[in-house]
Amino acid sequence: MSVSDQTIIRTPNPKGTFINCIIDGTPKPGTCMQIKAATAAIGGRMTYEVAAPGGDGQRALIAILLEDSLQGKTVSDAYVTGTNATLYCPVPGEELNILFNNVAGTADDVAIGDFMILDNGTGKFNVTTGTVESEPFQAIEAITDPTADTLLAAIFTGQ
Repeated sequence: MSVSDQTIIRTPNPKGTFINCIIDGTPKPGTCMQIKAATAAIGGRMTYEVAAPGGDGQRALIAILLEDSLQGKTVSDAYVTGTNATLYCPVPGEELNILFNNVAGTADDVAIGDFMILDNGTGKFNVTTGTVESEPFQAIEAITDPTADTLLAAIFTGQ
């Protein structure tokens, strides 16, 4: 396992924005998160929950949950409600490991070059199907028969 497989951000010297926040729920690193509506900041930090923009492939802020390395956690360790966390908003061209949404009972292999859409309500990413508003990532690795919560190397498109 290479170093880039052990972290969410794969790009050296990332240029995007880091957001310090409080987590609501039990998401894993690589999940896209959104501000929890009608929830006041605590100590200057907003509370974030799993992204649910209203439909698969709809536009949303791409804020990816990072691993909690300061607490000795890895990319496989889920957060718990109330935990301080860091999110990362990439710039186009940066590479990240994103959480792929394995849809049970479907042929969901990933090929290099496949575009990814945000899955509504899970904060994970799927291969693009149908007409969508946003394809924020493109796969830079192939995965055959992915299992639940597989990290996928992808490049941020900015779309």
